[in-house]
Amino acid sequence: MSEPAEQNSIQQRLETLTAALHSGAAEQVRHLLASLHPAEIGDLLESLPHGPREILWELVDPEDKGEALTEVNDEVRAGLIDETDDEQLVEITEGLDTDDLADILQDLPGAVIHELLHSMDKQNRHRLEAALSYPEDTAGGLMDMDVVTVRASASLDVVLRYLRLRGEIPELTDSLMVVDRFDHHQGVLSLAALLTNSPETSVAEIMDREMERIPASMNDVDVARMFQDRNLVSAPVVDDAGRLLGRITIDDVVDVIRDEADHSLMSMAGLDEEDDIFAPVITSARRRAVWLGVNLATAFLASWVIGLFESTLEKVVALAVLMPIVASMGGIAGSQTLTIMIRGLALGQVGPGNSRMLMHKEILVSIMNGFIWSLVVALIAMAWFQNTAIGLIIGSALVINLVCAALAGFTIPLLLKKVGIDPALAGTVLLTTVTDVVGFTAFLGLGTLYLM
Repeated sequence: MSEPAEQNSIQQRLETLTAALHSGAAEQVRHLLASLHPAEIGDLLESLPHGPREILWELVDPEDKGEALTEVNDEVRAGLIDETDDEQLVEITEGLDTDDLADILQDLPGAVIHELLHSMDKQNRHRLEAALSYPEDTAGGLMDMDVVTVRASASLDVVLRYLRLRGEIPELTDSLMVVDRFDHHQGVLSLAALLTNSPETSVAEIMDREMERIPASMNDVDVARMFQDRNLVSAPVVDDAGRLLGRITIDDVVDVIRDEADHSLMSMAGLDEEDDIFAPVITSARRRAVWLGVNLATAFLASWVIGLFESTLEKVVALAVLMPIVASMGGIAGSQTLTIMIRGLALGQVGPGNSRMLMHKEILVSIMNGFIWSLVVALIAMAWFQNTAIGLIIGSALVINLVCAALAGFTIPLLLKKVGIDPALAGTVLLTTVTDVVGFTAFLGLGTLYLM
């Protein structure tokens, strides 16, 4: 399904659902929800304001509620948990897979956590403890511990009989994990190889020993990059000693990619992807006020620079008319470099080995664009104000600002990353400050020198 078609489908479901909720047609709502996947129910819950959201939550089938909780963002989940009594929370979460339960366990009330742990068998409790021992944004926090393992010495006939006896295998299983008696990972046996080779063949003869093993401490973004580069469907996760802990599948990686994209987009506005879009007005205003305050401080800095040239602006009004062009062009040029740098850093494509070459390239691009567009703007300014000097001044200021914007767009992400700050979060505000201050200083400074 194409993206516009998928968006239209979501919007149509939301409109139908909203109309049914307003009309009190509970059965129609239940019928619609029964036809949806828990992930789609989660999307609808996030798309509704408080009130209709709580009503919809009451109408969701209890069998779907647990998975739906894992699909919504943190703030919406917290609200839904508050609306659900402890007994029902135990009922809807005790059937979740261990990795899904680990994702939401800390959001649950203490009494519910105690009851869940008490109801688990020893193996599942051990799996849950293992999942919780790793940070959420690592391979260990991402992995699924429900894995089918076999020994290298077994024949394919024995493996097939074992699978029939087992009755079912975990979803998205494309291969079986081969381990020794101490659970050290030795390789993988693909289902294709299992089904197409002679039953008398041993696992050791046909297993893949080259499959890349993922350390449990690996960052989830690096895991996603590995899946992308090597076209993986699943991969084993091991500890420092090489013991098999679990596996990561492509559906987990898709979630990582989407979360990372949401984080990058929201961070540029100083927002959090886990925030509820229908949070109370006061809550949303308080969150955004901080970022607005930072931006205001930088705006005052730019205004202070303009104030230094007040006398020049009073005598040469044309400078005030043209001034926004310099800052705007610098801001756009800088944001282009900034975006390239943030993406390059996120993908691991920019590092000490190539950063200098990339900086030279971005400076040359800014110089070329600076000369091209400074000529265009200078000619327009000369024709507009019938003043050659003003055209030369704004043209020179544009070249200066575009070069400085490229330098700022290149260095700001590197400096922010070095001090442990997300470049996507603070990069734009800092870049805007640099391009405004440099642009105004260059333009008005040159104007003061040559027109006063």
